[in-house]
Amino acid sequence: MASTSSRPARARGTRSAQRRNTTTPLLWMAFALLVVVLDQFLKILVVREFAYGESRPVTSFFNLVLVYNKGAAFSFLADAGGWQRWFFTVLGLAVGGFIVWMLFRHTGQKLFCLAVSLILGGAIGNVIDRIAYGHVVDFLDFHLRGYHWPAFNLADCAITVGAVLIIVDELRRVRRNG
Repeated sequence: MASTSSRPARARGTRSAQRRNTTTPLLWMAFALLVVVLDQFLKILVVREFAYGESRPVTSFFNLVLVYNKGAAFSFLADAGGWQRWFFTVLGLAVGGFIVWMLFRHTGQKLFCLAVSLILGGAIGNVIDRIAYGHVVDFLDFHLRGYHWPAFNLADCAITVGAVLIIVDELRRVRRNG
């Protein structure tokens, strides 16, 4: 019995298998959007419930607190005079654009796409704060014996987890190819 398709059956099967092993960039961007929505939702809750600088203990090593960060990680450049708001906004948007491009180029690399979509969601979450408020809203405060880690937010967590996953993905790739 002759096949109704002009393609050989094996080629169709290979393409079908390739499609199953890849995910659409839109799925990863939707995941990044979920990170943005969760981040913004939590920030809104904290801003509504806390006065600036207010801290509420949750455990012996963790507080919820409302603080603002005009700089980058660990308040880097927080006292720079205002230009850093727009610098970090443009940087976040540029990184976001680059990540979207990478999602289209590496659809078959699920761990990598998960990692960069976490970074994308975190970057956009913090860019929204910079545009809307002129600073990033931070509220997670871990401490031990009087030492407080700089406060951070869900967007920062997503960026950090994404960076760790990129390292894990690269180490796995090197091990497979080495």
